[in-house]
Amino acid sequence: MACRKKFVAAVVLGALLSFSAFAAEDTVLNASARAAIVQTLVTKMNANYIEPAVAERVGSAIVRKNAEGGYATAASVKAFSAALAKDLRELSGDLHFGAAFYEGLRERSGTPELPNRAKMEEWRDQTARRGYDIEKIERLPGNVGYIELSGFGGPEFVGAAYTAAMSLMAGTDALILDLRRNGGGSPASVAYLMSHFFPLGDERHLIDMYDRPSDTTRQFWTVKTVAQRYDKPVYVLTSARTFSGGEDFSYGIQAQKRGTVVGETTGGGSNPVSWYNVGQDIIVSIPTARTTNFVTKTNWEHVGVKPDIAVPAAQALQTAQVAILRNLVSSAKDGNERIELQRLLAMVEKGESEKPVYTRRGEP
Repeated sequence: MACRKKFVAAVVLGALLSFSAFAAEDTVLNASARAAIVQTLVTKMNANYIEPAVAERVGSAIVRKNAEGGYATAASVKAFSAALAKDLRELSGDLHFGAAFYEGLRERSGTPELPNRAKMEEWRDQTARRGYDIEKIERLPGNVGYIELSGFGGPEFVGAAYTAAMSLMAGTDALILDLRRNGGGSPASVAYLMSHFFPLGDERHLIDMYDRPSDTTRQFWTVKTVAQRYDKPVYVLTSARTFSGGEDFSYGIQAQKRGTVVGETTGGGSNPVSWYNVGQDIIVSIPTARTTNFVTKTNWEHVGVKPDIAVPAAQALQTAQVAILRNLVSSAKDGNERIELQRLLAMVEKGESEKPVYTRRGEP
């Protein structure tokens, strides 16, 4: 049940990144309304934030700021929620904190109500219209596969698409997964995608997720029912923008010694959230859980995922391609194949790309 709450929270908070379609008309807040919101926020944060000492420190700072008139200029719901979001992140250093204006939010015992079938179908349709957050699938020169993934939707929505994408990559000699724009999502979907990179029947314990409000821990393992498997080299591209679930995948593939991470150190957010109504239709995401990688017994909170090959994000794809092609050149047994791979390697090293040819064979 705790994981289900996390999935619902991830979907709602993802929608809030572009919440204009859902938000109500902005309303004015007076000093007493702001004080009530702050008190509710502090109460919920103290009861649920994964780091109680940090919750107390941050809550005290926000109460003090409000008492001193520091939020007086945040006279509307939208302005106040934005100010709270900024202070929650800066005071705690936890980038999973957030706040936004959302109409008609209801919660039951501090947790979101589970969606009905109509809402699930709406989310399924939205996920499909986004292409399951698979931004690009391509076969690069040298028979290198490339998938760009910008988020991790719920596994019931994206699992089949992940397997379909991996089936297109089955014949490639190496794969690049581009997570440079990946802002996160469902840990269950991270585990589902990760499952494709281990042999059939190889069940791996990936992470544990402790949830403070319920005082429960859930284990995440690779999914044995995933039939499509990939056993070639894997390179994962990261940037400072890679966050949360994108970091979970990068960290996991590195910890399991199944892939090479190329790019920048990631954003540093590993604490999953639940969301809470603090009054006046302000929704606040509070990190209520802690992720622990099974191999390292720690996580990437505050520190990010350190790449195996550190380069600026803009150079990560070229760097990964060069590394792959060099390995393919050294392992090529056929002379003609080696010559072609050397040609492609020289081209990629120069930052050049082949232009498509549209004339018939033999035509100038």
